[in-house]
Amino acid sequence: MMKNVCLLLLALLFTGGCAGKPSIVSQSPYITHTLCYLGVDDLIVGVSRYDVLDLPKTGGIIDPDGEALARLSPDILFTSDWTAPEVLEAATPAGTRSIILHGFGSMSEIEQNIRDISRELELSDGEARAAAFAAEWRGAAESVKGGGKRVLILSSCQGEPFSFGRNTYLYDLFTVAGFRVVEDHPSIRHLNEAGDIRTLDELLRMTTPEIVFVIEDGEHGCAVNFSAKSVQVVQLNGEHFVYPAPVLLEGIDELLRLYGKGKGGEEG
Repeated sequence: MMKNVCLLLLALLFTGGCAGKPSIVSQSPYITHTLCYLGVDDLIVGVSRYDVLDLPKTGGIIDPDGEALARLSPDILFTSDWTAPEVLEAATPAGTRSIILHGFGSMSEIEQNIRDISRELELSDGEARAAAFAAEWRGAAESVKGGGKRVLILSSCQGEPFSFGRNTYLYDLFTVAGFRVVEDHPSIRHLNEAGDIRTLDELLRMTTPEIVFVIEDGEHGCAVNFSAKSVQVVQLNGEHFVYPAPVLLEGIDELLRLYGKGKGGEEG
């Protein structure tokens, strides 16, 4: 009898699960942030290579590590719509449910992620948590009062700047915060030799912003070197803005410190 109990405990230890609580792999940091917001981070047994949690790494959303996932054999694999369907199918272990989440297209997608994760984990308060997040972010953003100032939102990965346009979560957030986002690209515009606009100078001439928000994320190599003198440049903490997840509430707090209470903005 005691031997059987010990074997059961060992099985639970190495699979990362326990009765009634599924084991989870989060294939992107933004998903991890959402799981933490919901208070279920204790169920996570593996994370992507870009995640800071000290757990086994399982590749990225573009290239999930099928062997690492097989070793963990999670009950649920949460990944992004950036994962190609055929790649996800090949990497998902037998017996694992793979769930695709969105988030990069709008703030409403982030709200929906809370609902979808809650449904998969059978959390009874998922709808209430999604509604609470929606009310909190929108109310806080409206308090920023950007005054209709014309803005660009820039970041860069591996030296290639990009600007957030329509159909992105940051376009939504900054619009509700009272700014006028002047990038008219349907999603994200990458500035490079192959693009219709190749340089920041060209983009500035086309859009004539009053403020350029630069999302700094030096830890992941995502910083923009910017020296324009004709516009106000405001640097924002990338950890608060690069993830389409409830951590954006901290980003809105940052905007409130800069633009709330009628300040009208201060140079970053």
